[in-house]
Amino acid sequence: EVRDQIAECAYCHGDAGIAKDKDVPHLAGQQREYLYNQLVAFRSGKRPHKEMRYMSRQMTDAEMRTLADYYASLPPR
Repeated sequence: EVRDQIAECAYCHGDAGIAKDKDVPHLAGQQREYLYNQLVAFRSGKRPHKEMRYMSRQMTDAEMRTLADYYASLPPR
């Protein structure tokens, strides 16, 4: 379910898409196509990142789109 995925994303990217760690990007207010394309790149290995590769491999394209829509809809920092 999307809420479960958002909760998993929040561990690193923050509840409202604003990360607490300076080395983790904020997701809130990013463009939806950018967010979706990054998830696809993590899943394929084109963009290397161990944790994001693992997380994205668990997602369908529809789930990736839903997450991208959600974070794009949030107010940026």
